[in-house]
Amino acid sequence: MHPRLIVTLGSLLLTMTVASRGHAQTTMDRGAFLMTIGNDTIVLERFARAPDTVQGSITIKGQPRQDYVATLGDDFTITGLSLAVFRGTAADAAPVQRVVVSVEGDSIFAAINGAVQRFGHAAGAVVLLNNSMALAEQFTRRARGVGGSVTIPAWAVSGGIILTVTLHPVGADSMTLVIGGTEERLRVDAVGRILGGIIPAQHVSIHRVDPSVAATLALGKADYSPPAGAPYTATDVTITGQGGIHLGGTLTLPTGVTGPVPAVVTITGSGQQDRDEYIPLVSGYRPFRQIADTLGRRGIAVLRLDDRMVGESGGAIGTSADYAEDVRAALAYLRTRPEIDGNRLGLIGHSEGGMIAPMVAATDSRLRGIVLMAGPAERGLDIIHFQQRNAVANDSSVPPSARDSVLRLAATTLDSLGRTNPWLGFFLQHDPLAVARQVKVPTLILQGATDHQVTPEQAEQLAGALKQGGNLDVTVHRFPGLNHLFVPDSIGQPSGYAALKDGRVAPAVLGTLADWLVDRLGRKR
Repeated sequence: MHPRLIVTLGSLLLTMTVASRGHAQTTMDRGAFLMTIGNDTIVLERFARAPDTVQGSITIKGQPRQDYVATLGDDFTITGLSLAVFRGTAADAAPVQRVVVSVEGDSIFAAINGAVQRFGHAAGAVVLLNNSMALAEQFTRRARGVGGSVTIPAWAVSGGIILTVTLHPVGADSMTLVIGGTEERLRVDAVGRILGGIIPAQHVSIHRVDPSVAATLALGKADYSPPAGAPYTATDVTITGQGGIHLGGTLTLPTGVTGPVPAVVTITGSGQQDRDEYIPLVSGYRPFRQIADTLGRRGIAVLRLDDRMVGESGGAIGTSADYAEDVRAALAYLRTRPEIDGNRLGLIGHSEGGMIAPMVAATDSRLRGIVLMAGPAERGLDIIHFQQRNAVANDSSVPPSARDSVLRLAATTLDSLGRTNPWLGFFLQHDPLAVARQVKVPTLILQGATDHQVTPEQAEQLAGALKQGGNLDVTVHRFPGLNHLFVPDSIGQPSGYAALKDGRVAPAVLGTLADWLVDRLGRKR
């Protein structure tokens, strides 16, 4: 659950080793963990633990299901992990991605859909799977066995990097677990079973429930219906994308209007998001739902889609170029709808979506306007290097003397991942400015002034490239006090997103966006 344009590399820390003692693994145990924010359940993990394995299933709200089997070694290590990713919840569904991890000496081998990559310098590291509390018990159980504070290296499946996990006992029934600068406060029993806890910085509560309760649990389907009394309808649709894949979404259509209406397609940022671009850890953040509501009240239809492998969409993870094809399919679909004026269409892209929208507009002169919300001007390689430097500089757990070595490790890992991960490889080398020079469609660029993911100066760089290419209608709006999510935030650091009290997009952004689109799309030729 990471914000836009943060590749899931985490905070990059030095590996630290610990003296170990031989401890037998636990006996049978099963149940479930819930992660909640207020009354909203965002993660459900069912698990069953045997003396030599842990197997489980993780469902994250709005994201694909992950089933795993971990092989347990001595001293609460993990010697292997098999992970399957499913786009739906059906028990007999075929996985869309398989990851097999094996630990051999100081190396970790990861096979992703059969392609093997070796990660070295991982001696003693415990495999870490994001959002799995059942596997996190490998850390708390070892800490109980040691009988005091302990520091353990961890190898993160998400990102393929080494992180440092530090645990400190707090009385007889609690301990703190710190990873990547984020503290978890956990209730544990005498052997280290996690009974519950909180992640204060993210306002997340952790709950353990027994098997009988776990059997009744499920994450509910998202509600994409319009609010009561809204002057528009919301209809679930399925369109056919590249290679015949199915893309699910919601089409909002204004009511009480005569004749075909203009429409826009929304494009999410990096990572797998649902049609609202929902981020669980940012309270109330559903920007595309807000945009659809705002534009629906101004007479503009909106088609917003689930990303591949999310919600009602199929397919497999691709590159930004593949996602541009999905957007082209969405535009083609709109042009078949009698309620839509196919000559008055536009695009709204956020973050990576702000990189994809120009890719589509450069090949579709019929578009009447595109809106780039925090769209990048720099190559992904430069953006991620900046984000890494920023993360390390603001991580108090990394001493200044270690920062250079941490960043060198990050650069090496990024280079390695770029050669094996198609999405990342494309993103690292793609030049947004070269594409922008080809776009002649009217363009609105929106930018938060405290953005620490896509830095504010990139808005002007994009505008310059558009104008250089001959685009005669380019507008830039920079919003003081707003971050990369266009939410009020005077600091703007991604590490602080979870602490934001209100994740709704600022009204000034919605008003500016709507006024511009009504002007560009509202006029019939």
